[in-house]
Amino acid sequence: MAHPAASRPMEMWISAFLQAQAAEHDAAINTRLAYGRDLNDFAAFLQHRGLHFAGAPREAVEDYLVRCEAEGLAKATRARRLASIRQMYRFAHEEGWREDNPAIRLSGPGKDRRLPATLTQAEVGALLTAAREAGKTPEDRLRATCLMELLYATGLRVTELVTLPVSAARGDPRMLLVRGKGGKERLVPLSGPARAALADWLKARDAAEEAARLAKRTPPTRHLFPARGKDGHLTRQGFFTLLKDIALRAGLAPARVTPHVLRHAFATHLLEGGADLRAIQLMLGHADLATTEIYTHVLDERLTALVMDHHPLAKR
Repeated sequence: MAHPAASRPMEMWISAFLQAQAAEHDAAINTRLAYGRDLNDFAAFLQHRGLHFAGAPREAVEDYLVRCEAEGLAKATRARRLASIRQMYRFAHEEGWREDNPAIRLSGPGKDRRLPATLTQAEVGALLTAAREAGKTPEDRLRATCLMELLYATGLRVTELVTLPVSAARGDPRMLLVRGKGGKERLVPLSGPARAALADWLKARDAAEEAARLAKRTPPTRHLFPARGKDGHLTRQGFFTLLKDIALRAGLAPARVTPHVLRHAFATHLLEGGADLRAIQLMLGHADLATTEIYTHVLDERLTALVMDHHPLAKR
């Protein structure tokens, strides 16, 4: 006898799966949004064929992946979609909605090992200088400076940056406590310029918040970078817009400057300075050292230059 869930709309399956991801695995909102997009696309594919999650065979999942490849989707995107489908069916199997997982034995296309885009130290220096002039008010410029100094000094993900609690900045910390993917916490050292920018911004932020409290009796906010939106903090989109303005002021193409590129610059410049790969893994919050090893191209270039400059045969 089929489980009652088999007769429910596929939207219900997706909604229940996403709720479970949030409740049981503390999945970040961006992760859940990606799951939702992938599964809605797969549901539309099945519906066009007269199929449902409950009865779709393995061949239907394979056909879907073939269609994704025919549409020219990148390997990383196809791998993520298969992972989303596999996770959803694992949940359905655990709930008793299906007796099997039709995606469990399918192998994904893998990901291209591309070298990450980055910036030179001079280009990052230009961005940090430009941040001091970005904004209409002195407070805006202090905030922009603090955001950029923190991002480059710590290699934070953009979501980690904009959601930082103000409590993390109290007491002139030398280490920043960051809550990353899956709720995992890590400590990242702060540079002198980052600590100075943080102290300047914190002073201006607290003064503005106190003035607002006295004028409107508004409650204090727990975010380091507060904003008026429903989330209560600077949004990812808001920071992207600010970063594009800073890039223009620095004379750089805005398309080259993203939060993730600055994260790559953080890791690359540390390696160029002789930092240990394991230490960089911990600071970036990578669960697996293999994820960090993409930066070893920097080591390869440095070792090649070392041999070419100093080996007697190379000189001959």
